[in-house]
Amino acid sequence: MSNLNFNPGSIVRARGREWVVLPQSEGKILHLRPLGGGEEKPTVLLPELERQPVEPATFPYPDPTHAGIQSAGLLLRDALMLKLRAGAGPFRSFGNIAIEPRAYQLVPLMVALKHQVVRLLIADDVGIGKTIEAGLIARELMDRGEIHRLAVLCPPHLCEQWQKELSNRFHIQAEIVRSSTAARLERGLPAGTSIFTEYPFTIVSLDYIKSKNRRDAFAEQCPEFIIVDEAHTCSRTGQGRQQRYELLRDLADNPERHLLMLTATPHSGDEEAFYNLLSLLNKDFAKLKDITNAQHPLRQKLADHFVQRRREDIKEWQEGGLFPERFTAEITYKLSGEWADIFQEVLDYARELVEREEEGTLKARMNWWAALALLRCISSSPQAAIRALNTRIDNAFGGNETELTELQQAEVLETQGTTTVLDGGEDLDSADDVEPGAAVTEDLARLEALVDRARALRSNNDPKLKALTKRLKPMLEEGYNPVVFCRYIATAEYLADQLKSAFKDRNVIYVTGNLTPAERQEKVEALKDSDKPPLMVATDCLSEGINLQEQFTAVVHYDLSWNPTRHEQREGRVDRFGQQADKVKTLMLYGEDNPIDGAVLQVIIRKADNIRKALGVSVPAPENEQRYMQAILNTVLLRNQGMTSTGDLFADDEELQQLETEWESAREKARRNRTIFAQNRLKPESVMPEWQKAFAVLGTNEDVERFVRNGMERLGAPLHPQSNGTWQAPLAHLPLTLKERLDTAGLMHLRTMDFTYPTRGRAEFIHRTHPLVSHLADYLSELAMAGEETQIVARAGAIFTREVETRTTIYLLRLRSRLTIRRTQNDMTRAQEMLAEEALAVMVNRQGEPELLEKADMLRLMQLPVSKNMADEARTRELNRAVDALQHLTPRFDAIAHQRAEAVLADHRRTREAADARGSYSVQPQLPVDVMGIYVLVPDAGLL
Repeated sequence: MSNLNFNPGSIVRARGREWVVLPQSEGKILHLRPLGGGEEKPTVLLPELERQPVEPATFPYPDPTHAGIQSAGLLLRDALMLKLRAGAGPFRSFGNIAIEPRAYQLVPLMVALKHQVVRLLIADDVGIGKTIEAGLIARELMDRGEIHRLAVLCPPHLCEQWQKELSNRFHIQAEIVRSSTAARLERGLPAGTSIFTEYPFTIVSLDYIKSKNRRDAFAEQCPEFIIVDEAHTCSRTGQGRQQRYELLRDLADNPERHLLMLTATPHSGDEEAFYNLLSLLNKDFAKLKDITNAQHPLRQKLADHFVQRRREDIKEWQEGGLFPERFTAEITYKLSGEWADIFQEVLDYARELVEREEEGTLKARMNWWAALALLRCISSSPQAAIRALNTRIDNAFGGNETELTELQQAEVLETQGTTTVLDGGEDLDSADDVEPGAAVTEDLARLEALVDRARALRSNNDPKLKALTKRLKPMLEEGYNPVVFCRYIATAEYLADQLKSAFKDRNVIYVTGNLTPAERQEKVEALKDSDKPPLMVATDCLSEGINLQEQFTAVVHYDLSWNPTRHEQREGRVDRFGQQADKVKTLMLYGEDNPIDGAVLQVIIRKADNIRKALGVSVPAPENEQRYMQAILNTVLLRNQGMTSTGDLFADDEELQQLETEWESAREKARRNRTIFAQNRLKPESVMPEWQKAFAVLGTNEDVERFVRNGMERLGAPLHPQSNGTWQAPLAHLPLTLKERLDTAGLMHLRTMDFTYPTRGRAEFIHRTHPLVSHLADYLSELAMAGEETQIVARAGAIFTREVETRTTIYLLRLRSRLTIRRTQNDMTRAQEMLAEEALAVMVNRQGEPELLEKADMLRLMQLPVSKNMADEARTRELNRAVDALQHLTPRFDAIAHQRAEAVLADHRRTREAADARGSYSVQPQLPVDVMGIYVLVPDAGLL
């Protein structure tokens, strides 16, 4: 029986081997990790029940008789570095993430760490990486032990994307909670518990949780950390958003709850909604709408809670290659022949519908929506118009129109029309790309005649399709892979069918809202298995939720969106962080003689584009979408005169001139808000040192590639390069013990790997936290500790080389520091223990004093060429001398450990500024330092 208490980071001997004591150990229960390698889960034991007592242990020095070649030492060094999870850098999370974030993405993390309770709105531009920034904050607080549960609230179509991102990038396994999954998750839960108390990580559909009964229960049981995606959809406008806002208001009312909100459009044109959103960060921020002075203290305070950056702001980081260069172009077509005739007939019919009823009646509203839907669909394709003509507009009521009042019917029409016709609302729904109803009861015969004429149209005479095909050919020849966005399902199906015939050397697919989000993801992923380059047709169901930068490099707007924000969202699926191409293209298609395209282009798209170019951010169209489109429709239909896409709509139209004034007002508001709320506190010079420290401790993607390639080669399973830059992995040739571990982890299926992201083909991304790297590092470390297979990996080595002038000894050290955090200054019971580790290389100089080696110097020295063989006796003699020197060097190594421990303390205090007010840090190095390896470089001229 043992009565000893073991501190986290100390080494003990139990069950015939050495272990490191982990911070989870409490009282007499020990959580242990094997010293030479490590299972994914710690071993837990109770010393009182062990046959042999658990005793303190010391780490053995390398055995000079178990020496290997120099490169075998570098392999051990890389294995030790890549095994680290609790790194000693300024951030606790970097050892547990599967990405290499860029320095600018650390800005929100560093802003968040200023606060004891995180309240932050991240409003970075589309494609900058808000999901990564949010995941970094969540993972960092988890690894600091400050949070234990989290929930992501998002629109339903984004749930799968969040689940994938949290799992693949941050190793957080979250459950999706919505109507279709809640019952399964609740099944078998203990009485008095809920999904949110039993599942620590959840992704929750906003539409599921916003109802009053669920909202109240969630506010009581929800995790301490909440991420809200597309937060602008929760800003108290309309019935659905009113419920969402009340949900967030309830959550924000808990002063201890961390709240992180994400949106690319924080100011969606609604002043009240914008300040309501800010008030969720701090109720006082609602007063900002009455404060115009940029130097006001409340404005200054907001800068600590609001991060908003444009692409232009990111350029100052000068990291290189972050975003591609975007080239934009437009192509036009002219209606002709039967296509022009049927378009004109539909336009005439739409005019009749609008003029037929007295304005203000329900029937007039129905006709107005029918006309608008019909014009929207015929501008997309005859196939979309056919479906609209076959669908009565009163289907919007679900057959219950007789049970609804006229006011209720008008509200239903407005809700459906806003999403399916006007592209209104920022939420995308699975049914948004379904063709809206355009048929009215009294015109059935005429509508049937229009349908027959539309069906008789021949696709080989389609001028819009011809214009697209003509422009696609050179784009594809240049090597671009385009996504062609259209508005409705019928158009997508028609277009994909035609493009398959025109481009047989392409893998042409289409994706619409008929598929579930998971099915859409799988269909896109399956493109990686094809030998043909992809060409995809998609509706706006893909303009959010699925990132397309891995496989696509161009966007074509086959149909103009009537919402400028959605135009930018489409392009942002391809032009975003992670796009490997240097250039991307966007192409906009519209009809020269199509008055609908002309009105939308001039009144919406060009205005929004000009503002975006001037300010660097997208600005939504002015408020009240219906009035806006009513003015456009009146201009197109009621003038009853010819119009082209280049005509001046504002010349003599007072209503449109008023809209022009509102656009300019929106522009000025955006400019003013950009000036006032821009996040300029943290500059590259403040962040880059922290970023560099983190990766110096834990390693980069280049370190991972070097380690895996070298390790696999030495184990008899060298990677084979493929023509697309990926690597074939012959895992079957690895040693049996390692194969068994990989098989247990479900990794023996792995065939192709890539060390860059996005991956090429359907290769698996191999990063520092990938289980293949972990198992390989553990296995090689165990071989080194056992002193076996020294030609593969070795703790000791000595060589002759002409690249050094004096005898040079390199010691590979592993440092462990115990970090103690108390949440309040006087709190002795809630102290939290954490372990910080790092692998360092030191070189003994001519004076016999150890100096830390920079990474570049270490890599150079460990890879110096051998000039001639060294006899076994000479090698043993050199290594014995180096081991004997440890008696003199150990106090110096301890001093280095104290210095590094103090640096760890400084890093944590600096990056978690809020802890200074309500808590304290202390750090203690665990001595003696582990000497993992000894390598001696003997100058060739100095023969013994």
